Amino acid sequence: MLYLKRKIDIFLQQWRKEKDKLPLIVKGPRQVGKTESIVRFGNNNYKSVININFVEEPKYKVIIEDGYNADSIVKNISRIDPSKRFIENETLIFFDELQAFPEIATSLKFFAIDGKYDVICSGSLLGINYKRIESNSVGYKKDYELFSLDFEEFLWAKGYDDAFVEELLDRMVKEKPLNKAVLETCYNMFLDYCILGGMPAVVRSYIEKGTFEGTLDIQRQLLSDYEEDIRKYATGMDQTRITNIFNQIPIQLAKDNKKFQISKVEKGARFKDYRGCIEWLSDAGIINVCNCLHVLELPLKGNYDETKYKIYFRDTGLLVAMLDEEAQEDLRANKNLGTYKGALYENIVGEALSKCNYDLYYYKKENSTLEEDFFVRTKDALVPVEVKATNGRSKSLRSLIENEKYQDIKFGIKFCNGNIGYSNGIYTFPYFCVFLLKEYLKNK
Repeated sequence: MLYLKRKIDIFLQQWRKEKDKLPLIVKGPRQVGKTESIVRFGNNNYKSVININFVEEPKYKVIIEDGYNADSIVKNISRIDPSKRFIENETLIFFDELQAFPEIATSLKFFAIDGKYDVICSGSLLGINYKRIESNSVGYKKDYELFSLDFEEFLWAKGYDDAFVEELLDRMVKEKPLNKAVLETCYNMFLDYCILGGMPAVVRSYIEKGTFEGTLDIQRQLLSDYEEDIRKYATGMDQTRITNIFNQIPIQLAKDNKKFQISKVEKGARFKDYRGCIEWLSDAGIINVCNCLHVLELPLKGNYDETKYKIYFRDTGLLVAMLDEEAQEDLRANKNLGTYKGALYENIVGEALSKCNYDLYYYKKENSTLEEDFFVRTKDALVPVEVKATNGRSKSLRSLIENEKYQDIKFGIKFCNGNIGYSNGIYTFPYFCVFLLKEYLKNK
């Protein structure tokens, strides 16, 4: 099976070399490639890999019956399966599907102190139980969050190397437009990526076949799996409300006003009744919540109205898979984004910012047309980020930069269907460059 190179591969190699490495917990939604990447890393770097899946092999839940110390757990694992080999400093113990047995997280402290074996835990929907896991292992673990493929990883899958990405970044920093051939090639690949999203199974099928054949079926199966997760794991909550929100996202993103309105989900619905449902979907790694800022100043955390927000899918391919049949056909056959053009580009930019570990914020001034899609920050500046369906005028962005009232705003970024450029405090980039924004701002 084709292996897709991932950024976690580089992280795991660095983790392996750390002198006093802590046990690692890899978080992320289902089917983003956690198990595949970890098993491949283990097989390539250790003489022995002890792979325990608590969903497929619940019998291993008894390994803590003699306590949480490393020696007792190792002894109990070997009692259940004597063929497993524990070689000091050459063994990776991989506890998979941690959400099915979060109690094992208590042992991480003892494995960290023992130091004879490397330990990685992984699982889907860990955000749901994470307070429980955190309290069991605080100070004795390291976290890594894995997302579906970003556009850089998609470029790797298409055969492009780091030099190509470095050239894109260099041109952004130096404000040098791309030549027509590169611009057109990147746009075509980016549109394919928008349609596919970054789920490994979808991208792998596309790379292996060279066509979109079967990719929609895979995406729809993933959506069914997510709905099954809601029924299975949303215990003690209103599963119908969570599903209603999930299904409302494409409908509300298609509107000019993309602010998510609970009142549209169900007649008489109130924010306080649905707040926990939105948090559940976010913690499960299915959606990104973009909060509306109170005022345009630093710091951003805590400076937002929790009752005003937009909701985006964490993988744009899943948004595309939920579009109606006519929109699907038009998008795939004619590359026409139609009604969903603004929604698709906003979602893909929000997704990319989230994958750069930015929290998402927007701004809408009351009783005014002043509105901005996203905001990020540098060490000392608030940076508005605008997403334009065309390379048209940016009235709101220009107002924010020129108004002395907004002292933290010194320049703005615009992503659009255009080339690299700069004018009057606005740096313009093609959509496909958004994955480089964090590196760009560091270099700038």
